[in-house]
Amino acid sequence: MKKTMRILLSENEMPMKWYNIQADMPNKMLPPLHPGTKQPIEPDDLSPLFPMELIKQEVSQERWIDIPEEVADVYKLFRPSPLHRAYQLEKLLDTPAKIYYKNESVSPSGSHKTNTAIPQAFYNKKEGVKRITTETGAGQWGSALSFATNHFGIDLKVFMVRVSFNQKPYRKIMMNTWNADVVASPSNSTESGRGVLAVDPDSSGSLGIAISEAIEMAAQDDNTKYSLGSVLNHVLMHQTIIGLETIKQFEKTDDYPDIVIASFGGGSNFAGISFPFIHKNISEGKKTRFIAVEPVSCPKLTRGKFMYDFGDNVGLTPLLPMFSLGHNFVPASIHAGGLRYHGAGAIVSQLLKDKIIEANAVEQLECFEAGVLFARCEGIIPAPETCHAIAQVIREAKKAKVEGVEKTILFNFSGHGYFDMASYGQYFNGELSNYSISDDEIMKSISKQEEVVLF
Repeated sequence: MKKTMRILLSENEMPMKWYNIQADMPNKMLPPLHPGTKQPIEPDDLSPLFPMELIKQEVSQERWIDIPEEVADVYKLFRPSPLHRAYQLEKLLDTPAKIYYKNESVSPSGSHKTNTAIPQAFYNKKEGVKRITTETGAGQWGSALSFATNHFGIDLKVFMVRVSFNQKPYRKIMMNTWNADVVASPSNSTESGRGVLAVDPDSSGSLGIAISEAIEMAAQDDNTKYSLGSVLNHVLMHQTIIGLETIKQFEKTDDYPDIVIASFGGGSNFAGISFPFIHKNISEGKKTRFIAVEPVSCPKLTRGKFMYDFGDNVGLTPLLPMFSLGHNFVPASIHAGGLRYHGAGAIVSQLLKDKIIEANAVEQLECFEAGVLFARCEGIIPAPETCHAIAQVIREAKKAKVEGVEKTILFNFSGHGYFDMASYGQYFNGELSNYSISDDEIMKSISKQEEVVLF
């Protein structure tokens, strides 16, 4: 096949089903527990927060879930997304590896988050929901959900982690443009936020705190539901349209990935690109490796503990079986705000526990170095979150050169960095630094959760 820089699909080739990996997992996840009773949670327990269709998807064991026509119509504004071959990066690295990336930055909000924002807004609209509350770290999720709720005519309240609220003002403006109300978290709008501020008036915030605020507000109003951009099963499933498209695109080549890489916050980015390929490993005996890449400053997969923990700071969410640093953990104020989450989704945690996937952690400066190198080679400036995946790709490409082995590497280009230029400016000015956390700090954080540890 003649080499091309982009491998495209037609609109008619866009997948019309999501893949639910729960149907194929060798070991099923432990059940989520009610935060009060500590007993396995029932679907009705989730109804104050989520529309019933999303609850059904959360617990479904069906392998394929139909994508509604109304969702597909909005997807077609930007899907199928292109698969690129990074020839210039390969050349610069002088590697025998072939490097491909799935470009999710083409969505209206500039990241993969739109893939789940659209169906979540749709199912809420279908159930007559008037308002949604949510949290956002770096702003990608808040931007995506703002786009989707505006499209379906639903009001949106976004609690944005304070450090990102201050670092990324254009993300807030983007959300405002799509008619969302955005406040810095912790805020004085909720009891959860006021409680944090009473202890630490200068708190930089965390995703766990912002989740507590969003859930508290949703639970107080029958016309309001809550929406989450990662971690939960249905969210990860919506993202599998990424990997399903990519498989179709690889069918147009003589190639297939040996390694699949994605950055990791709560799991949606990694799940989206990897789960359909994991299905190929399970069903067809493929031997692809899967690497989730997280920050050294927030190392739940590489240094956290597999345990039941809350998804939020206060303890309003169900207890999930996951690798966690403890729900009170507040990570360093790195620019990859979307990766500053204390825990990993239950599905990804189980896959890591079963050694079906791998995890690695990289420092902030290595990530920005990789992002600048990629931008100078391929022309797209990646978000700080995406830079984590690129850093791991470069490691694997260099390893292939040392070993003299041809490998095909695929990674998810989860979002562009055009709203993160201030962070690149700090990098060029030598104002960024690496953040590590000691074993003692991790154990201190985890030990606070001992009362809910069941392993």
